[in-house]
Amino acid sequence: MKPNTLIASTAALLLAGLASSAFGEIKVTVERNDNEHATPRFKFPNIPAPAANDAAASAKFTVVSGDRDENGADVDALNDGKLPSKEDEPERNFFFDAGTDGGRLKVDFGKVMQITQINTYSWHPNTRGPQIYKLYASDGAAEGFDTKPKRGTDPAAHGWKLIANVNTEPKSGEPGGQYGVSISDSDSALGKYRYLLFDIACTENEDDYGNTFYSEIDVIANEPAAPGMATTTHSER
Repeated sequence: MKPNTLIASTAALLLAGLASSAFGEIKVTVERNDNEHATPRFKFPNIPAPAANDAAASAKFTVVSGDRDENGADVDALNDGKLPSKEDEPERNFFFDAGTDGGRLKVDFGKVMQITQINTYSWHPNTRGPQIYKLYASDGAAEGFDTKPKRGTDPAAHGWKLIANVNTEPKSGEPGGQYGVSISDSDSALGKYRYLLFDIACTENEDDYGNTFYSEIDVIANEPAAPGMATTTHSER
């Protein structure tokens, strides 16, 4: 694969549907470090680096549809505050099984929280770097609420609200690198929710290796937390 020469930048090319909320417009910010500039610090110009003390750190992550790839980490790697130390480190990333079109992840905070920001991070030198997903949220109070909506089920018809539609694939050039996505509301908080649902798709199906290496998912809520940043599992390069 040709070396990627793009520098870290806000991806104005994002193919994302911006959803409206009761507070304002949903803002999806995408930034990327190409293969040459990516480091274990996950440092972006405007998106905060992964944190170890965010609201997701104590949440329960579960796979509700699809299968994780056994060559990668368990789903707990998404909120353990530990980051990969290099661009191709399967054991420090969660990804769905080879040859499949992704799956769905549920995040349960155990209570309704006012969520202000959701950040997702990924890193891979090839097609498993970009992120493609739909994000839903729910307080769990709707009649007929489905706690584990499988693929083929429309979450919006079962008590879930579509928050954002994310696609960070570049329009041109090689896709490898480190991606950060930040979802927030232009005016205030995203809303009061107990659950999040990530409906994750693969980036390509020309071979079996199109499922994204997700390194961390952070959720910022109006809850007190002690300071602390996520760390790599090995010394930084």
